[in-house]
Amino acid sequence: MLEVKNLKVFYGAINALKDISFNLDEGEIVALIGANGAGKSTTLNTISGIIRPVSGEIKYKDQDLSKISPPQIVQMGIVQVPEGRKIFTRMTVYENLEMGAYTIHDKTRIKSNIDKVFSIFPRLEERQRQMGGTLSGGEQQMLAIGRALMADPHLLLMDEPSMGLAPLLVEQIFEVIQNINQQGVSILLVEQNANMALSIADRAYVLETGQVTLSGDAEELMKNPIVKESYLGG
Repeated sequence: MLEVKNLKVFYGAINALKDISFNLDEGEIVALIGANGAGKSTTLNTISGIIRPVSGEIKYKDQDLSKISPPQIVQMGIVQVPEGRKIFTRMTVYENLEMGAYTIHDKTRIKSNIDKVFSIFPRLEERQRQMGGTLSGGEQQMLAIGRALMADPHLLLMDEPSMGLAPLLVEQIFEVIQNINQQGVSILLVEQNANMALSIADRAYVLETGQVTLSGDAEELMKNPIVKESYLGG
């Protein structure tokens, strides 16, 4: 479904991604784990077309994404839930969701998608007339995920969904991610909480300073001594 080959990205003189390669098959949850600055968010932003690579290939369903604009990439079914939520704080919950459907012109479909989001996140339905900026951190994360789902993604790119959330909310968000995956959406998950990411992923890749240093079945990586010591607290 998604194939990334020898991807190289620079920020000025800084080599952020150094020939990284990985793939994701339809229906999978694949996790990218690593410390801050490892290149995880850069990878997602490059797939989304926000950053352009110096070299390498990104293929989605055998189509080259390198010359496709970010809005077209969304129309193809690749949608990102950004790090830090980045909701529209001065718009209501409902308006935020409508913004997520900017590529859809069928009002009936938009309404149906809003109903679907409300069924996943009943709290958002209760808060639908509230300004986004007045929501709690957990509710804002729900809204960021809901807004992404409005575009009917086939592949969801999730950047640090657990960041800044209380442990109980982290568990709820990860349950939702599994639920979304079970409904047929493939997921590329960037997450510093390696324990939670590996517990729901099929496969994972470890990124260190812009390079893939380890990869494999998520369950196997949980038992890997290097992963245990570096990312799972020993």
